Amino acid sequence: MNLNELTNKVLKGKQISKSEALFLYQQPLSKLCENSDKIRRHFCSNQFDICTIVNAKSGNCSENCKFCAQSTHNHTCSATYPLLSKEELLTQAKNNAAQGVLRYSIVTSGKRLSDKEVDEMCKAIREIKEKVGISVCVSFGLLNEQQFRNLKKAGVTRVHNNLETSRKNFPNICTTHTFDDKIQAIRAAQAAGLSVCSGGIVGLGETVEDRIDMAFSLRELGIRSVPVNMLNPIPNTPFGNNEKLREADMRRIVAVYRFILPTASIRLAGGRGLLPDKGKSCFNSGANAAISGDMLTTAGITIKTDMKLLNELGYEAKICNE
Repeated sequence: MNLNELTNKVLKGKQISKSEALFLYQQPLSKLCENSDKIRRHFCSNQFDICTIVNAKSGNCSENCKFCAQSTHNHTCSATYPLLSKEELLTQAKNNAAQGVLRYSIVTSGKRLSDKEVDEMCKAIREIKEKVGISVCVSFGLLNEQQFRNLKKAGVTRVHNNLETSRKNFPNICTTHTFDDKIQAIRAAQAAGLSVCSGGIVGLGETVEDRIDMAFSLRELGIRSVPVNMLNPIPNTPFGNNEKLREADMRRIVAVYRFILPTASIRLAGGRGLLPDKGKSCFNSGANAAISGDMLTTAGITIKTDMKLLNELGYEAKICNE
């Protein structure tokens, strides 16, 4: 087994094993990233999926996720407000579309939205679809299949629901819901005919094996949009003192993920602004998607800056894996 053999294996459409992924993780970084980018070019060409998110309901979350500023279990003084109005969501959608963004994701805090809240969001989404040329994604928590069907009928094309980490490590991250609750919601969205965006956060104190296991869970679920968040330690959360990952760590992670998930949009998400080059080296190491603009409770990178970077790298903004 060597790096070139595994690269050719993936290029021929074959899947690598967990042991092979662990072997790849130990390879020299420059060659690993070079081969990963070769796989990216083969399966994804120069397509780049760029999206933005809006924090449409903030704070007061009942869940105890140890990384999150919006949990009531963590005393972070983050903003708290109910669902944004459809007028506010429409205005933001128009602003994003005017800057060249093709995908707009509406994100809400909490374990799940109620039926009434889903209905309100459906009204807003229908108006966005009528008045703005932008694809709409939602992240509304652990909904059921009927709620997802209602959202699809309103015009939603994709649902976001992160696994966050490996099955083994999940109880160290959250105990108010389970890894299987996540799987159930993802399966329900897929059954409703929606594509799913799912990934996780690295830098939570997980092992290399945990990172690999999460990628294999995503492969098993057929996920083709994979956000990779780098923990931005938030003061007064249990992970507030975690050591930040380095640029080399992120390059290695996205490179190995490209081998495991060769056709996916591997999306740099939260924490990208902490990297010295804002993710540029990762976009030459297998990553080919990003969340632009501000994150939920932390600042991000402007759309204008990201669009300039895409042009420099020879990427073309495009809706991928819909």
